[in-house]
Amino acid sequence: MLTLRSDEVAMPGGASSQRDVTELPGAVAIVPLHADGTVVLVRQYRHPVARHLLEVPAGLLDSTTESAQEAGERELLEEAGLRAGRWETLADVLTTPGMSDETIRLLLARDLTAVPAADRPDPLHEEADMQVVCMPLAQAIELVLDGELENGITAAALLAAHVALSSGRALRPADAPWLARKR
Repeated sequence: MLTLRSDEVAMPGGASSQRDVTELPGAVAIVPLHADGTVVLVRQYRHPVARHLLEVPAGLLDSTTESAQEAGERELLEEAGLRAGRWETLADVLTTPGMSDETIRLLLARDLTAVPAADRPDPLHEEADMQVVCMPLAQAIELVLDGELENGITAAALLAAHVALSSGRALRPADAPWLARKR
């Protein structure tokens, strides 16, 4: 699902330069929020930084035709054992536009219900070691601001949820147009 390419780019003044680009299919990150304001996070090992990180459930889209909500439903079930009755878009983020076309849709999932373990897919790879961690959204925001919650996508998703919910702003539907995926 990962493609690397090198482009020759015309620069201002007539020069050219090589730019290496990582192509990815798109991804979703989900802020699962219970009615009482509790957010559901997962703790998982991340090899590039050689430690466990606290994160929102997230993952790559499985295909170019999978919708953000479909991917969100799959990831929420696989990683947190939950289903959501209500899905909304918080934001769309280009993670590293200087070197990658990776785009991540940040989703808010509400009206959560637990799915019995027997009705979930068997955990694979890193999911077998994931721990579900629940805490008030306000506490998760404090962890972001204190530098203890470092995953950039998680920080952006939690902060977007906090701002949207505190302001009462209407959110876009989960299937709203996604600019970066219109290529």
